[in-house]
Amino acid sequence: MKIAELLEQRAGLVDRMTTAHTNDDATAFETAENELRSLDCKIDRAKKIEAAERTEAGRPLHGGGDIQFRAEASKFSIAKMIAHKAGMPVDAGREIELQAELAKRAGKPAQGFYVPTEVFEKRVQTTANSGGIISDDFRPDLFVSALTNATVMNRMGATVLTGLTGDVVIPRETDSPAVGWVNENEALSTDDAAFDSLTLTPHHVGAISEFSRQMVMQASPDVERLLRSMLARNIALEIDRAAVNGSGTGAEPQGILNDGDVPTEPFATDLFTTAANMIATADLANVDAARAFLATNGIKSDAMKLRDNEGHAITIAETFHGEPVNFTNQAPSNLGAGTNEHALIYGDWRDFLVGVWSQLDVLVNPYAETAYSKGNILIRAMASVDFGIRRPASFVAASGVTVG
Repeated sequence: MKIAELLEQRAGLVDRMTTAHTNDDATAFETAENELRSLDCKIDRAKKIEAAERTEAGRPLHGGGDIQFRAEASKFSIAKMIAHKAGMPVDAGREIELQAELAKRAGKPAQGFYVPTEVFEKRVQTTANSGGIISDDFRPDLFVSALTNATVMNRMGATVLTGLTGDVVIPRETDSPAVGWVNENEALSTDDAAFDSLTLTPHHVGAISEFSRQMVMQASPDVERLLRSMLARNIALEIDRAAVNGSGTGAEPQGILNDGDVPTEPFATDLFTTAANMIATADLANVDAARAFLATNGIKSDAMKLRDNEGHAITIAETFHGEPVNFTNQAPSNLGAGTNEHALIYGDWRDFLVGVWSQLDVLVNPYAETAYSKGNILIRAMASVDFGIRRPASFVAASGVTVG
């Protein structure tokens, strides 16, 4: 039960206690008092749960799907399905059977084959570089993945909606009824609440990679994890980048920095003052206390160099007034007219929504000219996502931030 509902019950119990006291009804007063003690314990537990949820990283919120399907989908083998589509003699019975349900969830058949998002839910540790992964002394622990930016949206606590099948319409309250004082027998003024809606619509992102036939034919679990890792990593990083700074034009969805409804705060010549102004803006907008900063690594570098009048280092925590802060290369450093301004965003990241439609669509092409001449296979992977902000006032973006 939500805290607001519990508090409403508590107010009712207090009214009962007041009435019992007025009527000098000791029994009724004691009964309401005992219920109040029990309810206060529930409220305390609910507050602790809410506090824990505020400090938790973003979690996927799955749309539909039963337990048995999710169990089968988590065992889906990308390597087997690629080999099957390339005409290789492999046992891909489970993968083929799942395609009908995946197409139903997506609302249309795949151009190639669907990969359920369930296969990406566990973090993959095995990675590989571009060459020599097929060898007699295969050592996956010695291979290193390409150096990439770490995805940041999940770490910030964004709300991820998965398993979507159509456009998602989310109602939003834009204005609440006015409250005023009146005299005895004077009518209250009428003022209606105002609402609009946030619509998430699929935008498509993808990548093309080339794999050797021998690698795809390998039955090794390490090869399977490698394929999952590469597909998830490459596409997830682009989704993450667009979530921060997507243009919102053409096929690209709109990221938080390009949402015109998000308030902005001009850079006040130093990070300490700018961060204070951004916090004040959020306070005035009644943004929930579960907030955090997102900034570039260039801003981090400047923050680490700050010194007081005696030459002692000023900590990053002090610069950002004790608020959580994450630094990432996913945040752009080429903003502004001079393309030298750095991104700095503050807010309640739970109000940033990432919609993910069902699964990846993977198309296998063993006949592409360049790949075919080497006996390799060309693989195209595409995903459908969109972003939305549940309450634009939950965020503040600094403008004009330069470093160096």
